[in-house]
Amino acid sequence: MSQLAIEQLFQRYVAAFHQQNMADIQRCYQLPCTLHTPDRVVLIDSAKAFAGEFIDIFTVLNHANIVRFIALKASFSHLNDKLILACVDWQFIDANEQVFTDFSAFYHLAMEDGQWRIFNVVSQELSRSIELNTPLNIFYNIPCNISE
Repeated sequence: MSQLAIEQLFQRYVAAFHQQNMADIQRCYQLPCTLHTPDRVVLIDSAKAFAGEFIDIFTVLNHANIVRFIALKASFSHLNDKLILACVDWQFIDANEQVFTDFSAFYHLAMEDGQWRIFNVVSQELSRSIELNTPLNIFYNIPCNISE
């Protein structure tokens, strides 16, 4: 298990999210996967379902005029050779420099074909954030230009 490999996964994820590059975002996930928010749970079991879910996410961000997002803090714990739990606190900023949303995302990662991939994400209020064993360095404050 390499901290660098986990950091590289999140760097690829942030870059793909920034570019709204659906193929690159999907490469960070293992299908099927699940996404949990306080009000819904989604099972994504195909590339079509994956694209639909992320199109919905980007539509919300576009309408909110999100221009950047920040990883406030991030950490992970090694569960075993094939499983990692990571927690990243996110903040999404609009064009008026106002916080549109902030939250903690708990990522469950599995080793698949020599790569770490996300298979479950649980998003919660920022107050539910936890500090795991090892800090992660994730590029942050990347200008998104999502609204363009």
